[in-house]
Amino acid sequence: MKAILCSLLLMFAISIQQSEAQQPKHTFQLGDSNFLLDGKPFQMISGEMHYPRVPREAWRQRMKMAKAMGLNTIGTYVFWNLHEPQHGVYDFSGNNDIAAFVKIAQEEGLWVVLRPSPYVCAEWEFGGYPYWLQNIKGLVVRSKEEAYTKAYRNYLMAVGKQLAPLQINHGGNILMVQIENEYGSYGSDKSYLELNKELFIEAGFDGLLYTCDPAGDVANGHLPGLLPAVNGLDKPDEVKKIVRDNYNGKGPFYIAEWYPAWFDWWGTAHHTVSAKEYADRLGNALAGGLSINMYMFHGGTTRGFMNGSNYREGVPFQPQISSYDYDAPLDEAGNATEKFMLFREAIQKNLPAGTVLPAVPAKKESIAINNIQFTQTGSLFSILPAAVVNKTPLSFEDLKQPYGFVLYRSTLAAHQKSIFKINGLRDYAIVMIDGKRVGVLDRMKGTDSLEIEASAKTQRLDILVENMGRINFGPHLLKNKKGIIENVTLGNKVIENWQMFGLPFTNPSTLKLKTDSKPAADIPAVKKGSFVLDHPADSYLDFTQWGKGFVWVNGHNLGRYWSIGPQQTVYVPAEWLKKGKNEIIVLELLKPNEYKLKGLQEPVLNKLQ
Repeated sequence: MKAILCSLLLMFAISIQQSEAQQPKHTFQLGDSNFLLDGKPFQMISGEMHYPRVPREAWRQRMKMAKAMGLNTIGTYVFWNLHEPQHGVYDFSGNNDIAAFVKIAQEEGLWVVLRPSPYVCAEWEFGGYPYWLQNIKGLVVRSKEEAYTKAYRNYLMAVGKQLAPLQINHGGNILMVQIENEYGSYGSDKSYLELNKELFIEAGFDGLLYTCDPAGDVANGHLPGLLPAVNGLDKPDEVKKIVRDNYNGKGPFYIAEWYPAWFDWWGTAHHTVSAKEYADRLGNALAGGLSINMYMFHGGTTRGFMNGSNYREGVPFQPQISSYDYDAPLDEAGNATEKFMLFREAIQKNLPAGTVLPAVPAKKESIAINNIQFTQTGSLFSILPAAVVNKTPLSFEDLKQPYGFVLYRSTLAAHQKSIFKINGLRDYAIVMIDGKRVGVLDRMKGTDSLEIEASAKTQRLDILVENMGRINFGPHLLKNKKGIIENVTLGNKVIENWQMFGLPFTNPSTLKLKTDSKPAADIPAVKKGSFVLDHPADSYLDFTQWGKGFVWVNGHNLGRYWSIGPQQTVYVPAEWLKKGKNEIIVLELLKPNEYKLKGLQEPVLNKLQ
């Protein structure tokens, strides 16, 4: 009996301990003019940083840099297409482990503002939406349409399992959670926003919820009852008026996206702004009592095939570059810039007297890699998988392939000199006849046709089409299919009977290439090689003399390069290098006989060619 009583007392004690452990350690509330952390005024000084744009191994280093600049909070989106890459298949592992990202922030003494809206924009592929949504008949994004809300709900429930327990009211460090994202720039359906709120609560997000919109769109995008954050302004009087006008005459006053610079797209100069001017603006905003989330504090890199594109009527298609340097305070590799130091000074002046910021870590080491040797090469035609056959061209979505390339193959009957045209090219095509390149078509330039010479015999037609990134902003979100989405004509005749070879390049290390073979002069090729390091450190692969393509190092897709610029180098993080032999693979579309490649110690981000 005594043993049973002791056992019951022990279980009771453990139960009390567990209950206490589950109690929130802090409170976070909205005051009439301030955020209240544990009942005391709290000025949020936050910086945006996206977990997939930074190697997981470097998350902690970047957060230490945030603390050194004076930030107390990290803001991040959550990316649907990363976490549900195929319908019903979820991935929260590796660099997608958003819960680990949030927990590391807590360990480093940082709060988190979470933005798990299904739509993120973010210069990200399809604005964060997974490609497969377009395969669901009748689905309409950013609406109450049943198929969309069902898919959205399933995704949000999965996110909630990862992150709802990490809210501040459950003992974690997530202060607030954003529903939707700049919805006022897209629509004004309050019942849709109310549905968003209900879904977030159902997913376990039972703390503070808020909306964010550009200043002119707050009335459209704000849901009554939630805090309306303002994007793009920094004058205290203007921000306070907008918030008060939409929130019962009260605050707090929060800039959810304050822009210390801007992003880049191919063929346009690198965007920069005056560090001194923006440091002064930051200081004025903080002195005026605003809380702020700078977009971006640290941009990092949009690796793989995940860049988005901008497009609207009257403006060319604008695919974004791989570097997301953003002219941010912390550069692409995680080093402090002049802007970082000036922002640190501005923040320091607005902190309570006696506050001592951590010392700024020294610049990370970088190296010039000059011993890259390519030993294997394979022509595009030597690595083709089994074909899918159809009378008409199939889109990437039809083929259930999210990203990368598709080779479309057919035959041309004998013909006169004629105009060859791809109707519905998405987005970049290399046209080859009988194994020779005859032209390049580019949606960015508005080119979709070329003149083909006469032929008295049947010819093989190959069209390699690249997805340059789905549109991430504006009214064309629902017009985002990739590949050849209509038909191909020669003269007035529609070409039929196609073979389609999917080339997603998810694991190019497994491709079987030939040793020391030389590819045809103008047929895309894959090259595999290596380099040896005594001491791994950051480097920047210099593709100035190359054409267009992608590069992988040790299995990591580091992103796209393109000689038109402004980006000429591709960042190689030290965390993904190793002492000894390192593997490198390059897919080169335009200059298959280029073999000279080296790594620089500094990036080249503003060179147009």
